[in-house]
Amino acid sequence: MSSPPAASSPPAAALEAVFDEAGVSGFVHARDIDHGYECGVRADEPVIVASLRKIPIALAYARRAAAGQLDRSARHTITAVNREGGGIGTDSCLHDVTMSTRDLAFFMLSMSDNAATDKLMEILGVEQVRSVAAELGCPRIPVGRYRDLWDPVWEELGIDADGDIDAQLDAVGEERIRALAMLDATRSASSTPREITSLLAAIWRDEAGAAEACAEVRELMSRQLSTHRLIAGFDDEVTVAAKNGSLWGVLNEAGVVEYPDGGRYAVAVFLRTPSLSGRNPAADAAIARATRAAVDALRRARPAAPLRETTCP
Repeated sequence: MSSPPAASSPPAAALEAVFDEAGVSGFVHARDIDHGYECGVRADEPVIVASLRKIPIALAYARRAAAGQLDRSARHTITAVNREGGGIGTDSCLHDVTMSTRDLAFFMLSMSDNAATDKLMEILGVEQVRSVAAELGCPRIPVGRYRDLWDPVWEELGIDADGDIDAQLDAVGEERIRALAMLDATRSASSTPREITSLLAAIWRDEAGAAEACAEVRELMSRQLSTHRLIAGFDDEVTVAAKNGSLWGVLNEAGVVEYPDGGRYAVAVFLRTPSLSGRNPAADAAIARATRAAVDALRRARPAAPLRETTCP
């Protein structure tokens, strides 16, 4: 099989300039979903995906729901067992919260709710999600429940997971956090930018499961509340469905950009930042700028014929 065509004007230099200006290390891959044109920087290097792992979880949920094996309206209660505290959505609630299976997936993708994610993982089962991820080309992506993923981190840092984690972290040096296996893509569960855009392209082409399941994941990803990264690179007439992710010194976002003329582009941007803080406006802006540069290059490469009528290379 021949290699996918590269964009006519590879934006590698422009992408590197965006990352250098923001003071970050960047990994990016973008693909024209309907024609196969690709571009990127370090697209096949392993990266820490953080909350992008929630995309295959959502797909596993949607596939089972579409097959009639799971009731979208069934009620489930998020309890203290699912909550770690200090997070977003139900993860910070003081009391138990009951919602439907579908709404667990909605909270998971729209606001990256970790407690909702854990409850959904409890319903689906780790092996079911792992199987879906492996089937779709992301065999090493982390798919366990939140506590299963974080307990090894607390053990590595010598932190009591049942105590005040924030207070204990304050006493941990930055160098010890940077040395964590969780933050080293060669020693922990990971993926690559190219694998993530391949996953997204399969969802958008209805190849990742039944058309109903793929459509539900696309709709849920279009509800993401965050607009300060990938989506910030585009005007209102451009539709963006995405999922972001953050960890210490890690800022990511991946999604699909759709133009009114039918052009569809899957993009995944992964950044490593010099600061462990989750607040980095320059890095957030770099994700938007890198995405726009990559998509512009792919649009320059696209054929003149309508995208939906052209056979993928």
